[in-house]
Formats: sequence, C-alpha cells, structure tokens
Amino acid sequence: MSDGQTIFVVDDDETLRHSLRWLLESLRHNVQTYASAREFLSVYDPVQPGCLVLDVRMPDISGLQLQEILAQRQIRLPVILITGHGDISMAVRAMKAGAFDFVEKPFNDQVLLERVQQGLALDTRQRCEAAERERTIERLSSLTPREGEVLEGVVSGKSNKLIAAELEISIKTVEVHRARVMQKMAVNSVAELTSLCIASGHHKGKP
Repeated sequence: MSDGQTIFVVDDDETLRHSLRWLLESLRHNVQTYASAREFLSVYDPVQPGCLVLDVRMPDISGLQLQEILAQRQIRLPVILITGHGDISMAVRAMKAGAFDFVEKPFNDQVLLERVQQGLALDTRQRCEAAERERTIERLSSLTPREGEVLEGVVSGKSNKLIAAELEISIKTVEVHRARVMQKMAVNSVAELTSLCIASGHHKGKP
C-alpha cells in the first residue's frame, strides 16, 4: 500500500466487484468494495484519502445520486464512473457536475488503472491545497486588526505612503506592520503574499 490512500469501489454486481478488487490491488493501494451507495455512505470518513470507482446504474441510490450526496456534503473525493454504452450522456452530465472521469464497459484494464492513478493524484493535490489554505487562514487569524488593514492595502497594490494616509498613521508605522505581516504569513515577497491570500479566498485580486 502507498500513502495511506484507499480505492473505494461501489457496484451492486458482486462478480464485477471482485474483479475490480483483484485488478485495483495491483496498484498496491488498499481497496474497499461496497454493494450499494448506502453501504458506502454508512462507513466512509471524508478524512480518508483516495478515489471512488462508482457504477452509474444501481438500485436504491444510483451512482449519480451518490455523487450528488457527496457534493452536498462537500466531499471532494475524485469519482470515476463505470458506465454502460447507454449511460454515456449520464456520465457526461455527471462530469459537468464534478465527476473526475468515466470508463465505458467493457473497459480496458489499463485504461481504468490509469484513470484511478490520476484520480489518486488529484486527491493528493486537492488535500495538499486544502491543508495549505487552512495554514494560510490560521496565519491570517494571527494578524492584529491593524496588521490586517495593512495587509489589505499591500495586496491591493497600494504604496506605503497611500496606506499610511488612508489609515492616518505614519509611513514608518506602516513599514513596521508590513514587516510583521510578511513574517507572520511566512512569505518573502508581495507577490507571494498576494498569491496566498487569493488561494485562501481572503482576497479576490485586482479586477
């Protein structure tokens, strides 16, 4: 197994579940299979990294409905849909709604393995980006109100002189606050600071 990631398989076809487990275990990741969407939802913890291989057509809760439920719960686990020929239009709609990719039955084993590896890589990137956003938000929360005001001026491209005039403080005081902001945010340039703020959703950037 690698990186603690798990490949989740949800399909009501027992034979296909066993076949997928055998195939996906070749990637040396943990593989967990479920006979229904309801079974998967009852045990899945969003903290678990990995990706989801999901059949489109299932009784009770369909694959598309499961994808909608995950989206409603703000779970960004990459979803790879397994579709029959008649399900292509459904798969396309699912991708527009956020699914990562789809593989048509009968699928080529290598194609599915490649899609799953790409899904796992996407999940890793998403979790790293989310962790970085959380770190940035924590750093932002450590700023004093005045440092926050100076930060807004800096990332808006304003000069120290203009920030000082708007806040009715001296340029020297702006410089001190600016240095503290850079230190607390652990950045070395205004460009890096602005990029962090935009990535965290704190600042939308210039129009």
